[in-house]
Amino acid sequence: MGDYQKLAVKKYARLPSRQTNESRFWKKFKSPVSIKEYAEVSSINFSPVAPHDFVVTSSTRVQIYSSKTHQPKKTISRFKDTAFSGTFRHDGKLIVAGDATGLVQVFDVNSRAILRQFNGHKLPVHVTKFSNDSKHVISGSDDKTLKVWDVSTSEALNVFEDHTDYIRAGLVSVENPNLVLSGSYDQTVKLWDLRSNSCVMSMNHGAPVEEVLMYPGGGAIVSAGGTTVKVWDLLSGGRALHTVANHQKTITSMCFDGSSSRLLTGSLDQHVKIYNVMDYKVVHSIKYPAPVMSVGISSTDSTLAVGMSNGYLSIRQRQAKSSEMAMKKIRDDYVQGGTYKYFVRGQSHQGAEDDFKIESKRKKRLQPYDQYLKKFQYGNALDEVLRTQQFPIVVVSLLQELIHRDGLKLAIAGRDDISLEPIVRFVVKHINYPRYVNLLIDVANAIIDMYSSALGQSPLIDDLIGRLRDKVKMEIAFQKDLMQTLASMDMLFARSAVGDNRTMAVENATTPVSV
Repeated sequence: MGDYQKLAVKKYARLPSRQTNESRFWKKFKSPVSIKEYAEVSSINFSPVAPHDFVVTSSTRVQIYSSKTHQPKKTISRFKDTAFSGTFRHDGKLIVAGDATGLVQVFDVNSRAILRQFNGHKLPVHVTKFSNDSKHVISGSDDKTLKVWDVSTSEALNVFEDHTDYIRAGLVSVENPNLVLSGSYDQTVKLWDLRSNSCVMSMNHGAPVEEVLMYPGGGAIVSAGGTTVKVWDLLSGGRALHTVANHQKTITSMCFDGSSSRLLTGSLDQHVKIYNVMDYKVVHSIKYPAPVMSVGISSTDSTLAVGMSNGYLSIRQRQAKSSEMAMKKIRDDYVQGGTYKYFVRGQSHQGAEDDFKIESKRKKRLQPYDQYLKKFQYGNALDEVLRTQQFPIVVVSLLQELIHRDGLKLAIAGRDDISLEPIVRFVVKHINYPRYVNLLIDVANAIIDMYSSALGQSPLIDDLIGRLRDKVKMEIAFQKDLMQTLASMDMLFARSAVGDNRTMAVENATTPVSV
């Protein structure tokens, strides 16, 4: 006699789930901390270096928050009017910010001392950024000018005046500090070359530009304005690659995640949306209680900060497991080592002559219902699988196996109302599930055929049989309504197709034929 084969649990195609890997990842940003500022939070910028603290600009203050305690570590209030665009230098040691008087200032992070002041703008400065070589600072103002300042001399090296409206976005290319990008309310995004002191490329966004970003490598940029996000290819002369419009109101801020594989956008519609930059589809969305004015995420993807128009700052933290951090380090080290080594590893290995492989055969551990099936105790197997509250698919698989063995009637025969009740209750609960309906109809018919003469003797079974009858009637009525709806839709589609054909025929008949 051959070895007993375990019960084969049926497998169906996995249904699409709302819980994707992306949504599960972003939902790990839990325990949001809300901090009330004096005015709207206009800017958030994370330090590129550990411990990745972030600077928050609100009212007449620039505050440095700890990424661990989520509390202000230092406060810079050396502004005469509203401050804007507090931004770290690439080494995290300096901060630059503008204000509503047109003044641009550079501060030391540790001492909070003013190291440099740049005077030259006549209206509020909403854009301030360091260049990656630490030699220059750019500033964009409502006076329609973009200026490049020499940090060592505090003098303006370049002044660009081609914009015709407020400048609200800008940055310096990380790969080439001679290239500067700006976005304006005149609906244009311009690329400037400091060497020629001119605009080398201009792109029309179609709405007032609120934010611009540049991809690593400098080959493409992203602009946000109105309700749309646009991706531009700089290598092909500023050609538009993608246009995305998933927000209902104006997009106010954007940022990349640590790997630049996800794009985060904040909008006045109170949502922060995360896009996959491979296809620019929304992979997750977070709702906030007020219009979003600024958004930022740390380079380690562990802290998400969002500023709102009502003055609240929301901070969410993702607790990375130690095993996750260890695996991340292993993957990073492996990538740094190169991929050729991965493909050639083990090719030159030769086993020793005395090497041998030990093969072990593990004994199969049977479930209790499998043990009963092995002994042909079908009734006990069915009782066991129902008693232990197995997944419905396991119960259905057992019923299918009993039918194949011609043992279903043996399993349900000779029962009183107490032992028959779990079987009938399972059938009533799952009779309308599409994947189980064919099998459970056969089971229900077998129960009714076998116990029809005993109906009326047990109130418990009578009640369950009545519920089964009502559920079947409801399902039949639902199917009839569904068929009527489908028929109505078919008629509508058919009429629409006929109307389109007639319109095309009329157009063809009225079109003059050229000889």
